[in-house]
Formats: sequence, C-alpha cells, structure tokens
Amino acid sequence: MSDSYIQSLFAERIGGDQYGKSTAIYKFEKIKRAKAEAKKNNPDLELIDMGVGEPDEMAFPEIVERLNEESTKKENRGYSDNGGIEFKTAAAEYMQNLFGVSLNPQTEIIHSIGSKAALSILPACFINPDDVVLMTVPGYGVFGVHSKYYGGEVFNLKLTSKNNFLPDMDSIPEDIIKRAKVLVLNYPNNPTGAVATVEFFETVIKFAKAHNIIVIHDAAYAALIYSGKPLSILSIPGGKDVALELHSLSKSFNMTGWRIGWVCGNPLLVKAYGDLKDNTDSGQFLAIQNAAALALRTPTITEKIATKYSRRMDMLIEVLNSIGFKASKPQGSFFLYTKAPKSVKMEGAEIKFSNAEECSQWLIKEKLISTVPWDDAGSFVRFSVTFAAKDESEEKEIIEEIKNRLAELEFIF
Repeated sequence: MSDSYIQSLFAERIGGDQYGKSTAIYKFEKIKRAKAEAKKNNPDLELIDMGVGEPDEMAFPEIVERLNEESTKKENRGYSDNGGIEFKTAAAEYMQNLFGVSLNPQTEIIHSIGSKAALSILPACFINPDDVVLMTVPGYGVFGVHSKYYGGEVFNLKLTSKNNFLPDMDSIPEDIIKRAKVLVLNYPNNPTGAVATVEFFETVIKFAKAHNIIVIHDAAYAALIYSGKPLSILSIPGGKDVALELHSLSKSFNMTGWRIGWVCGNPLLVKAYGDLKDNTDSGQFLAIQNAAALALRTPTITEKIATKYSRRMDMLIEVLNSIGFKASKPQGSFFLYTKAPKSVKMEGAEIKFSNAEECSQWLIKEKLISTVPWDDAGSFVRFSVTFAAKDESEEKEIIEEIKNRLAELEFIF
C-alpha cells in the first residue's frame, strides 16, 4: 500500500516524510518492554522497579485536603494565565527561606506547568538557527530537543567522576563558545546525584558574563540533599544577572502529577518566558497553585522525604558494595549512579556486557530488578530509591530481596 499524502507533510524537525518509519527503540521503551516480558515469564516473582524517576508516595494529606478545598471555590475556576499571586508569593518566601534569595514575586517569578513544560517553552525565547546550546550528558534533554526544532545546535559536555560530575568549561572549543547562547545545568544532578558548589557556580557566572551566555539551571532536586544547605545559583553574587532557575514541587513534595513549578531569576528573562508561555498555555489550575503554596510553606515535608531517601540509599549502597559494586552515596536527589559491570558470572558461565544497556536489560530479564542505563559518558546504571514501599519494614524487605537475588553472582568490573 502506498503512503498517504499525509506522509509527506510532517515537519523535518520530527523526521519529515520518514516520520514513523524508524525501527529504533527508545531506551525507556526497551525497559518497558523488558519489564513486561520479565513479569510474564516470572509470574511468581515480583519485579523490583528501581528505574522509576518519580516519588513512590502521594502528596501529603494536608496538601490534598487544601486542593479539595480550593477546587470548590468559584474564584478558582477560570484561566490563571501567568499565575496567581498566592503561589508566586509563597515561591518568593521559599526562595528566601531556603536559599537566602530575595525575589520580587511580581517580576521575578512565574509559575510553570512543571519543569518539562518550561524547558520546552524557553528555547523559543532565545534560539535562532545555528545558535549553540551547551548541555551536560548524561542528562535531561528536553531543552536541547526543542532548541534543535528552532534550528539550534547542541554541544554536549560530559559529566565524569574525574571532575566530580561537573562540566569542564575549559573543554569547550572556541568556535563553539562564539556561537553559544545558553548553558543548561541541573544540580543536584539527574542521573549522577552530584551537587554544585559555590565555587562552581562562581565559575559558571564568570564564564557566562565573559561570553554573553544565558544560564538555565534546572533545580528540580534542589531541596533533596543529604547534608549541608541547599544551593541556588541565584544566591551567588552575579547569578541573577545571567541566570534563570527552574524549580518544581514534583520531587521535593511528592507532587509529580500535579504539574506545578516556577521559573525565577533575571527579570528580563522571566518576562520573556512569560510572554512565550502566554502564547503556549493558559496557566495551571489555581486550586493546584494554591495547594502548592501551602506545600512551599511546609518545609518539613521535604525534610521527611529526604530522610526517607537517605535511609534507603544507605541500605542499597551497603548491599551493592557487598557484592562487588563500588557505589558512593550521592549528595542529593534520589538517584544512585554507579559503574556498570562488564560481565557477570552465573552458574559457572560468564555473561559479558558491551555497555550499560545490556547490563540493565539482563538485570530486568534474569533478576527482575529494573534500573536505567546511561552510556553517554562511560557505562553506568542508575538505581532510584523511589521503589514502592509503604514503611521502613517493607523497605528493608525489598533491599534484602535485592541482596538475595544478586548474592550468588560474581560481578566483574
């Protein structure tokens, strides 16, 4: 059967007349298929999902209660456009209390329908054909994808243990720097769990000013740290001159599906985001914004969540290191990023892995333990401590089960 004329109408940015014909399978789709196959082949063995990048629990009861209350108010029924003042004021208070950053809620903060939505809108503010975006890998690629839609180019900065999973700004070629317009960062980092330092942000700000570059800092995990104080690039002198920072309630408040966050920082950059957003969406439901405002004014929620993830991380690392891994506790996020084994010996036979993806697929299919592989800057697997467990007792049971499934194996690195 010949192609419909519709086949010729797709934009080149998504494949043009070849759209839909690729047989390539996205990494996360491979994981999804492998999990389904493993569960089908092992109906009596529960899959332990440590690849999920979202909290395992619902939002706290008081936040849900506030949502129920706010959703019945007539004044909340309409479009919120670029946001309600209660949420923006709460976000300003949060930035002051947590990071010591003073922001004007009217001009330096605008809500987002989650960080992903903001990252997809922002390239339209800045990227022209042939502009370069500097992005770290491994990482979250949404800003880069949309930059390419506008004819931009992405230059990847590899995150390695040698540099504490911070990008090496000196490694960027001069011809790239001349065309670079935006640097995208994410700390605490997904997937490495690394955190930025004051010294690093100072270097970034100096670099941005020297080369006329905008910094977009995706701070979705900013409050989920295990020691010390959370850090915002806006708290560093000169940060507000060059940077926009994205915050989200998804990870820090168990509010992933609520789709609520904010963009803040340089007022002209915030205004540009607001203008593009105004032509992209009509704002998040005011009841959600107002419930989120209560969450931002309840910092003990994030403290409890961070304590849980820290406890799980300690138990997981102890088990993995007891069977040959060399995992180190990250300083933030809920991700454990560790080198993937090159092979495993099982029942006298050695199974070799050419990359992290093969290792991850094997763990799913043979041991029903799901992880996420990263091969962008070396072979690593990412464990997430957001596995489903209703209490500490169940957490210990799951970690013990992981140990039992892997104990008889010899991992070779």
